[in-house]
Amino acid sequence: MATVKAFTLKGKVIKERVTLPAHFDTPYRPDVIRRAVLAVQSRRHQPHGVDELAGKRNTAQSWQTGHGRSRMPRVKGSGTGAANKAAFAPGTVGGRVAHPPEARKVIVERINIKENRLAIRSAIAASANPEFVRARGHKIDNVPQIPMVVSDKLESVTTTAKAFESLIFLGLGDDLDRASNGRSIRAGKGKMRGRKMKTPKSLLIVVGTDSGIVKAARNLPGVDIAEVHGLNADLLAPGTHPGRLVVWTRSAIDRLEKENLFI
Repeated sequence: MATVKAFTLKGKVIKERVTLPAHFDTPYRPDVIRRAVLAVQSRRHQPHGVDELAGKRNTAQSWQTGHGRSRMPRVKGSGTGAANKAAFAPGTVGGRVAHPPEARKVIVERINIKENRLAIRSAIAASANPEFVRARGHKIDNVPQIPMVVSDKLESVTTTAKAFESLIFLGLGDDLDRASNGRSIRAGKGKMRGRKMKTPKSLLIVVGTDSGIVKAARNLPGVDIAEVHGLNADLLAPGTHPGRLVVWTRSAIDRLEKENLFI
């Protein structure tokens, strides 16, 4: 098994090296990673549909043939403006929609448990390859090592300023700037629906236990934080693109091996 250096929050090298578990030697499987990411994304979709009686709350009924009129369903009665007018059918004023969205439609994509675990292991291995990380757009010229392993003290950071300072010492400032400067206004109607801005994905911080780092770093642009047992393919390969820049704490690496996560 390969060993890597570990760093303090000041960017200094710790004498004791860290042994990477077998997860980091998993073959690269972009096809499986893509399936796993799409399965996670499908669970975020909120079902929506129309009222089943929309456009049908009328007395419209076809006159059939022999009246010199089309066979459109027509409202019954007389003495009102709606009488004898076409209704109910798609294409008529106030009529039903031909093929409306239905809330009962099954939109969740299923994936086998072993296949999902393989995808996570493969995405972890891809995150340890500098070529994949650089190809994904991350700025890693000043990052001393990929994968980046840091002291467990990172888990106890409780302020955003301290978290930002620690990431700067670790050479991750360029990627944070890339995400911050890449914020842009979304194209389309999403601007009116509570998601005006788009932010590029920056680094992912994986910890063994959250002792304050989640609240401290969650406001940094593009940064995600996760406990190691909560990893999924979407966090490791956002948008189905493997090679995310990941910062591991030593306890996260230990839990990955000792608890046989995703095996």
